[in-house]
This record gives sequence, C-alpha cells and structure tokens, in this order.
Amino acid sequence: MTDKTENPHAQSVLKLADAMLRFALWPALATVVIGAVVSTVLAGVPGLLGSLVGGVVAFASSLVTLFMMRKSAAMEPFAVMAVAIGGYILKVLVLFGVMTALKGVDAFNRYSLAFTTLAVILVWAAAEFLAFRRTKIPTIIPS
Repeated sequence: MTDKTENPHAQSVLKLADAMLRFALWPALATVVIGAVVSTVLAGVPGLLGSLVGGVVAFASSLVTLFMMRKSAAMEPFAVMAVAIGGYILKVLVLFGVMTALKGVDAFNRYSLAFTTLAVILVWAAAEFLAFRRTKIPTIIPS
C-alpha cells in the first residue's frame, strides 16, 4: 500500500468521506430531533427514549461507513469496493441483530425506535448521495 498523501485514489476517497460527513451530519441530527419530538408527543417518555436510541443506532451505522472509507482509502480501487460491499452486508446484519435484541426492551417505544432509525438512515444515505454528486472528484485517475 502507498501513502494516502501520494495516492490520488486515496485522496479522492478521503475527500468524498469528508464531504459525506459534512453533508449528512446536520440533516441527520435534525431528523433525530424531529423524531424525538414527534415520538414524545405520540408515545411520551418511552417514545423519546426509543427515538434517541434509534438515532444513536443510525448514527453509529452511518459513521461506520465513513470509518471504512477512511481505513480502506489507500487500498486498490477493487479492494475499496470489496470493503464497501462487505461492510454494507455486515452493517445490515448488525442492524438486524441490534433491532432484534432491542425488540423485547420495554423501556422505550419500539415504533419510535424503528421509525427514527429508518428516517435517519434514509436521510444520511440521501445526504451521502448528494455529497457524491456535488463533490468534484476525477472519474479517471491517472497513475
């Protein structure tokens, strides 16, 4: 592996990861706040707790993507794609496991948890897509 500062592909991946974080952070945080307010109105304190737990789960899931991008940036492009696909599959399985484990917890409203998690993940994914579209990175990187 080469140094990230010398590798133009790594520089592109790191630039994209920074843009994705910048574009996604505030909209996702606003989604958690909206989810918490709506859930509190509809389900009281258990709704609030469910939304907050859902927000934490969704944020953790989304930040793992950026972590994987940063750690794999200096690898060959095909390896980066393999990490991305493998990481996505692992994330889905972990999310499924976490949601299954939290299913029986009575301290919070499970619908608030589920809907807030889903909303934050969708908002984060949309923001990542927007960041990808707006970030100026070369399509072909000469060696």
